[in-house]
Amino acid sequence: MNIKSHIPNTVTLLNLLSGLIGIVWVLEGNILSGAWFILLAAFFDFIDGFAARLLKVQGELGKQLDSLADLVSFGVLPGFILFAMAKSTSQIEWLPYGTLILPLFSALRLAKFNLDDRQSDRFIGVPTPAAALFVATLPHFAIQWTKIGTVITSPFILVGIALILAILLVSEIPLIALKFKSFAFSKNIFRYALIALSFILFVWLGLAGIPLIILAYIGLSVVENAMNSK
Repeated sequence: MNIKSHIPNTVTLLNLLSGLIGIVWVLEGNILSGAWFILLAAFFDFIDGFAARLLKVQGELGKQLDSLADLVSFGVLPGFILFAMAKSTSQIEWLPYGTLILPLFSALRLAKFNLDDRQSDRFIGVPTPAAALFVATLPHFAIQWTKIGTVITSPFILVGIALILAILLVSEIPLIALKFKSFAFSKNIFRYALIALSFILFVWLGLAGIPLIILAYIGLSVVENAMNSK
């Protein structure tokens, strides 16, 4: 048995386990603790791909397993977080169920990604981990900015957030490629702007800055696409 070939898949299973534990925490009413497991899953999601490339054991099994783990950790768990947040304040019994559009479109996104050969060097549409990190850090943002937090955590807004994220997941928006082909400032101005802005927001706000970083990533990508199309 080639042990090293199982290392990346084991890390991927830790991603899946993180998502499952996070769901349990959310079901038990501890939303903030459940949200932390999205961050842990994102760490394992990064490590499994890195390990597969380092050990040169990339394969179809790992690709499919990664998608299944991502669906739980970055689709189902964020959907449950939004559902729990909406349900805690909603006066309309059926309204929180609208947040579950996020896991549905996460599944669609992951299936499309596996069949799309255009996304080898940049993402088209928001990747599921980015949408999940937005949701995971949204409670931190709401705590940091209480006046805004009261608005964005209302049930109708939470359903709206789920709907917008769902659309962005399957959109045809090319996002800024973070791979540098050269370090020339003129050719990488949007990459440098994103890195600088992300650093400032994270240092200033910590986890509460991540939703703003993701919004900045999408916004800068839209501007870059508009300028390149001229």
